[in-house]
Parts: sequence; C-alpha cells; structure tokens
Amino acid sequence: MPAGYLSNPLMLIVNTVIGAYIFVLILRMLLQYSGADWRNPVSSFIIKVTQAPLKALKPIFPTIKYVNLSALALVLALQMALGLMMVMGQPNASLWMIFIWSLTEVISNIINVFIYSIFATVILSWISPSAHNPVVELLYKITEPVLKPCQRLIPPMGGFDLSPMVALLGLQVLKMLVLPPLFALM
Repeated sequence: MPAGYLSNPLMLIVNTVIGAYIFVLILRMLLQYSGADWRNPVSSFIIKVTQAPLKALKPIFPTIKYVNLSALALVLALQMALGLMMVMGQPNASLWMIFIWSLTEVISNIINVFIYSIFATVILSWISPSAHNPVVELLYKITEPVLKPCQRLIPPMGGFDLSPMVALLGLQVLKMLVLPPLFALM
C-alpha cells in the first residue's frame, strides 16, 4: 500500500467537514445580519452548532452593526487551515498567498450563498410552499438585504418581480470585479 493511500480520503473528509462548518458559519453571519428569527428551528440549530467557538472569540471579535466579527474571523481561520492543508509540502507556498486565497474564497462563498438563496426563493415562488416553512422563512430573510434595494430600483411590474434577475446580475458582476484583483495579489 502506498504511503499516501489513506491521505486522499482523509483529506476529502476533513475538507467536507470544515467546508460544511464554514457554510453554517456564513449562514449564521447572514441570518444575524438580516435579523432572522432565532426561534426558527433552523436558526436554532445553526446557533447551537456554532455557539461554543463563537462564544470564545466574542471578547476578541465583537459584533458591530449586526456583523458578527467572531464568526467572520473563524470562517477566515478555517479557510486558511484548508489552504495550509492544500499547500502542505509545496516549497513556494507563503502565508500571504494562503491568506489572500482564503479571503477570496470567503468572499466568493458569501456571494454564492446569496446567489443560491435567490435562485431557491425564485424556484420556491413558482411552487408556492407554505410561507410558514422554517427554511423558506430563512431563505427570504437571507435574500432580503440584496433584494430590497433591487425591488426599490425595479418595482414588480404586472405581477412579475424582476428584482431577483437584477440582484443575480449584480452579484455576478461583483464577483467579476472583486475576486480577480484579489487573486492578482497572490
């Protein structure tokens, strides 16, 4: 058996677990920012899963204007840990490169959560599930900070709300404008 035989499956498991936890932390940040109902069962789960590490980091990284800096710091630290694992053994890897890659991944992941949430709300609007579904409530809460300005810009016309298309276009343009300069810093 080769020496690295077990390393690839182990790396897959570690990447998956850390990536899922990063996703949950990003959801917590966005739900807190949007003022989601913490009595919602999904919100409750997210709080319980993230409470211990964030409680420890809160004295160092407080919440400022609904932005949970302790969650953001933990997301960045976990993303950097993934970056360190990826470049392990590569001689040209630097801490600066890993930091910039991690920052770029965090920004990309946050934008992607908005994009996928908007897609989900659009699809859910077609099938009209119960508005009291906990997941549906949270999706609408997550997308609210992005969709509200777009709805003020383009109000619904003839029963059609075009603001999700404007928001999706804006988020894609944001990714195109922000991520390449960050990658160039590496």
